[in-house]
Amino acid sequence: MVLKPRTWSKRTRTAAITGVAGAGVLALVAAAGPAWAGDGWWHHDGGDHPKPPVTASTPIKHLVVIFDENISFDHYFGTYPNAANTDGTKFQAARHTPRINGLTPTLLEHNPNQFNPSRLSHEQAMTCDQNHGYGAEQKAYNGGKADKFVEYTETDKCTGQPILYGAPGLVMDYYDGNTVTGLWNYAQHYAMSDNSYSSNYGPSSPGAINLVSGQTHGIYAVDSVTGKKVTDAYTVASPDANGVGTMINDPDPAFDDCSDNNHTSKNALGVMTGKNVGDLLNKQGVTWGWFQGGFRPTSTANGYSVCGATHQNVGGNTVVGYSPHHNPFEYYQSTSNPKHLPPTSVAKIGQTDQANHQYDLTDFSAATKAGNLPAVSFLKAGEYQDGHAGYSDPLDEQHFLVNTINELQKSKDWASTAVVVAYDDSDGWYDHVTPPLRNGSADPANDQPALCGGKPAAGGYADRCGFGPRQPLLVISPFSKTNYVDHKRTDQTSILKFIEDNWRTGSIGDSSYDARAGSLTGMLDFHHRPNPRPVLLNPATGAVTKH
Repeated sequence: MVLKPRTWSKRTRTAAITGVAGAGVLALVAAAGPAWAGDGWWHHDGGDHPKPPVTASTPIKHLVVIFDENISFDHYFGTYPNAANTDGTKFQAARHTPRINGLTPTLLEHNPNQFNPSRLSHEQAMTCDQNHGYGAEQKAYNGGKADKFVEYTETDKCTGQPILYGAPGLVMDYYDGNTVTGLWNYAQHYAMSDNSYSSNYGPSSPGAINLVSGQTHGIYAVDSVTGKKVTDAYTVASPDANGVGTMINDPDPAFDDCSDNNHTSKNALGVMTGKNVGDLLNKQGVTWGWFQGGFRPTSTANGYSVCGATHQNVGGNTVVGYSPHHNPFEYYQSTSNPKHLPPTSVAKIGQTDQANHQYDLTDFSAATKAGNLPAVSFLKAGEYQDGHAGYSDPLDEQHFLVNTINELQKSKDWASTAVVVAYDDSDGWYDHVTPPLRNGSADPANDQPALCGGKPAAGGYADRCGFGPRQPLLVISPFSKTNYVDHKRTDQTSILKFIEDNWRTGSIGDSSYDARAGSLTGMLDFHHRPNPRPVLLNPATGAVTKH
């Protein structure tokens, strides 16, 4: 669905008209004044000036994407809106809460997997991390039967500080509104989807790349010290004669000093070719940024910036803040900030300066408080708060989500803001819905023919089988429909498509999934403004404190 542009003023129309093809239009622009050269600058009277920013096509002038880690839909919302209320925070659903495609009594009591799904209590927030490999997830779905999760994605024995919870059948288990209370309350007051998917099977880095480009093909490997191209099967799947192939694993990005554990190891690094949404936004003069916990360096060593910030999670584990392979823009030279340089000022956050749109999370808070919220912001919590099992958990994740959204709701920009909460992958957690096949792949080393063989590979690029597993997706905004469940199919690239449409950036091209992405607008209502008043939550409990 293409968003309908709002009526433009004379000044805005002049700035936007260059996006229309045709010699007549180009001549009109030339006659009217400064010429747009397509490189992010206007050229006039021998001088270079930043292109006037494109205005949003909808009332949403600020999009904030909170991109958390490793959750399947059933793992967080399988029994929504019914909570046991035996521990944790009490949850009571509103009357007429819509039904979701969740865990039915049959799936709970007579599941085709080796174990039935079991409820995880509030005291079992810290769990083992599951297997979420590209091939393992495909095998778990077993040609559409969704009955081999225990065999292929379960990890039920693990240790931490203290010992993480693990038990046979863990991969099948789920939380309810007594633990993920904040998310359930956001679903009650805003909108969510029960039919949204990873763009592909596999772990974090492919999910992050799909968010910003919809194209996991185009990676090659380089030596972490010399930067020269090398051959590395972990970094590149199905490489061509030039060593360029598809990302299906989690190699660290080449343009990041903090990669390879602050360059204390020498694993090959990944370089992504092609365009990403940052490139598109820059050409339109639209402010944007990627904000990640722990991005600010703590020291330098051997000529590299070092990301050494740590935090303790609710289990008492000390966790490193910054994860390079969670930052998609550092794989692309055009949008990278290898030395993790700070913005030159709060006023420059979102604009192109030495930070090159890559920031620490503290910069997002500073920009919000200063009334300088970029048009598009991507937020990645520090590892202890990103929801990733093994080192994070739903309680720490809730603190980050609620604190961030409360801050936005109190800001002057809330009236024109939408927050999208989405996830990079499923962690391998059970979800009963076999993903629909949008794009096939026939790599015998990685793909299951019964699951991925039904459609050709877009662009001829192997190892992009998808959709991957179903995940939560919420839209929290004054324009969100209230207590609404959207059943229309979307995926990670639906967020990319919304950005492209709202700021008229054009598409990525090269068989990016953005061309076929479902729309997020089914969760929004631009005519009635259904949620003008903020809904503030308690970050510790997830309960509503003010409405």
